[in-house]
Amino acid sequence: MIHHTIEALLKNNRSWVAQKLAFKPEYFNELDTEAKPSYLYIGCSDNCMSLTRLTQTKPGEIFVHRNIANQVSLTDFNFLSVLDYAVDHLKVQHIIVCGHYGCRGIKAALEGHTSGLVDNWVNPIRELYWQKKDEIDCLSTKAARINRLAELNVMVQIKNLYQTSIIRKCLQKNNAPQIHGWMINPKTGLIEDIEIPLFRF
Repeated sequence: MIHHTIEALLKNNRSWVAQKLAFKPEYFNELDTEAKPSYLYIGCSDNCMSLTRLTQTKPGEIFVHRNIANQVSLTDFNFLSVLDYAVDHLKVQHIIVCGHYGCRGIKAALEGHTSGLVDNWVNPIRELYWQKKDEIDCLSTKAARINRLAELNVMVQIKNLYQTSIIRKCLQKNNAPQIHGWMINPKTGLIEDIEIPLFRF
């Protein structure tokens, strides 16, 4: 993996701006208009694949929230503020909870080698593993176990999403966004739309 200096990152930025302006002089003026994204994306901080490249979307089309292992925490006011803004102000039509295979946050929870705040953060995933231990442990490789736990984690985070007061209010008014579960496969670049259970509350 290439590690750039801060100076190199700034130089790359200037080069990128020059390329955009050479191709389309009004590029940044167009970006300055108020964006109305249709999607809220809840993804993992660890994912090294660019969402806009994977989906061929433009800046402003997707409203993004990221954290370690794509958690939907009912006590995280940062996340809840993003969700509230996306639903009540942006009026997004879709919410995507997206994990990825080989997730280091999932691996940390499964192996139990974390400490400090990270350990607290991934503890719900560790608890999920203990709930699904028989299903996960019967898989033949560590990679398969991590990936299955990552899939199950997406399903649990969607369940958490339905438990927020924000989504429950939308459901009562019959105007809730569609909710989707995705997994990114970094080895292929493909996004898998995973089947999620029908949650009833």
